[in-house]
Amino acid sequence: MLTLLLSLALQTLPLPRMVDIPAGSFWMGTDNPPMEDWDEAPRREVKVDAFRMSATEVTNAQYEAFDPTHQRGAQGFSTGDDEAVIMVSWDDAMAYCRWLSEQTGKHYRLPTEEEWEYACRAGTSTAYNTGDTFPESQWKVQRNTRDKEPVSLQVAQFEPNAWGLYDMHGNVEEWCHDRYGNTEFRVVRGGSHNTPVRYLRSANRSGSVQADRSVLLGFRVVESDQGPDVIGGPLLSDGRTRERWGRPAHEPVFLEPLPYVIKPEDSHTPFYAHNHQPAVTWVPGGELLAIWFSTDAEAGREMVVLQSSFKDGKWSPARLFCKVPDRNMTGSALLTRVVGRKHEILHFQGVGDAGEWKDLALAMRRRLSVHKHGPWTWTDLRYIEPEHRVRHQVIAGPIVTKDGRILLCCDAGPDGEAGTSLHVSHDGGKTWEDTGSIIAGIHAGIVERKDGSLMAFGRGNAIDGQMPCSISYDGGYTWTYKATEFPPIGSGQRLVLKRLQEGPIMLCSFGENGLFVALSYDEGASWPVKKLLTDGKTRILDGGAWTGTFTMDATHAEPKGYLACTQTPDGMIHLLSSRVHYRFNLRWIEK
Repeated sequence: MLTLLLSLALQTLPLPRMVDIPAGSFWMGTDNPPMEDWDEAPRREVKVDAFRMSATEVTNAQYEAFDPTHQRGAQGFSTGDDEAVIMVSWDDAMAYCRWLSEQTGKHYRLPTEEEWEYACRAGTSTAYNTGDTFPESQWKVQRNTRDKEPVSLQVAQFEPNAWGLYDMHGNVEEWCHDRYGNTEFRVVRGGSHNTPVRYLRSANRSGSVQADRSVLLGFRVVESDQGPDVIGGPLLSDGRTRERWGRPAHEPVFLEPLPYVIKPEDSHTPFYAHNHQPAVTWVPGGELLAIWFSTDAEAGREMVVLQSSFKDGKWSPARLFCKVPDRNMTGSALLTRVVGRKHEILHFQGVGDAGEWKDLALAMRRRLSVHKHGPWTWTDLRYIEPEHRVRHQVIAGPIVTKDGRILLCCDAGPDGEAGTSLHVSHDGGKTWEDTGSIIAGIHAGIVERKDGSLMAFGRGNAIDGQMPCSISYDGGYTWTYKATEFPPIGSGQRLVLKRLQEGPIMLCSFGENGLFVALSYDEGASWPVKKLLTDGKTRILDGGAWTGTFTMDATHAEPKGYLACTQTPDGMIHLLSSRVHYRFNLRWIEK
């Protein structure tokens, strides 16, 4: 009787229809791929056991039999019963597999990356299982879109592949069981709507943070008696030696400017033509850590975050620092802070759901040291504000207030007049809150004043033709605005506003003759010291990114660049533009 009741119950559940995938072998990956697709090589023969795979992606009706609280229609996508479910994390997909196994008495799971590509190819060796091209009749807005265009995600609208599987190219991306190599990311395959068609190729490898819920992401299931075998991938390693910082210099110091963006020594590290948007911090023990994005196009899924270390007066060649596969990585920040008798470095990162930098989730990870000069290790990247939306493009220069709050500025939108959003953590970075307010100007720098109020300067939103100043007396939830005495900055320029350890507030920005530094000794009321950032020596320097080659001499400094800054315990101020590292101290500014 119980068996009959179970059988009747299963008949009423909207279960995935499974198809048989035969055992066999195939050539996985790509030979000699372009740099963006470096993770597809080397091409290798892989043997796969027989399994069963759902003919379509799991639909809303199927998923909601497990989770009736699931909300449809995010950003206008996936409202129908037979549309692919979206806005489900890797953990959500795994929970569905466990539930489905319990309901049916069979073993369901996510496919391995090998199984997915084998099933997608279905005996083909071309770019797509349809050949070397993917028919435009099956495209679903196959381009980068800043504002995603809603399209039907109904499954099985087109012909299946040779093994009876629908929508293996496009519709929605599909979670796989595997980690992306030795990283914390999970592999995602198949590409989606609102994505260039090349990311729909059979061999294309993407990945995502495990907690990601996106309008691009869904999944399909596998039925098999065997557990998944994960394949290896790129390992992000980080090992360093350290030296102690020296004593502060009592004389004015301005050292020779250096490039910090240095091409990798190996051919495996992705390195593109456009290197931009730096962040920098000091590492206890005597090093600097600089990061920046490298890409061909700022609206690009190939974008990676690279790192370089400064030690013994020179920068190391670039190495991979962080990459969520096939996701835009616009906006990074670093913060070194003391926690009890230990140090930690916080890394903040914007992560796109595709190639645009408008819809970003806000992520963070920590680099911990058990002892002051002990070994370091990064935690997994986790979302602290997981929705892909505006207000999440990270700006370098987060601060810790006197009462221990961490303040992180992000651009409030892609428009140059969108202003800056402020994100606050009251518990050391465990939880975060968007204040919902707007600081005047994008790319804003922020400081805490001695009375506990906040002051920020930004780019755009000029007031009376001058750079705007924003003041908040309630922790950043409301702001008042006024004009500064400084000229506004524009395209290709980002300022630094920083409290120096000696006390003054320092502004680094751009004027008629280029990059200058200014000091305020009265919490921003006046700026009696203004100095062009040059030692008077004539040089021709390459500023990289949007700056290019410029002449630095007694009356001219770098004309533009995205600035980031840290001050090391020895008092040295380390200012990075888009490619150049400047080193000077407070005594030099004041002389």
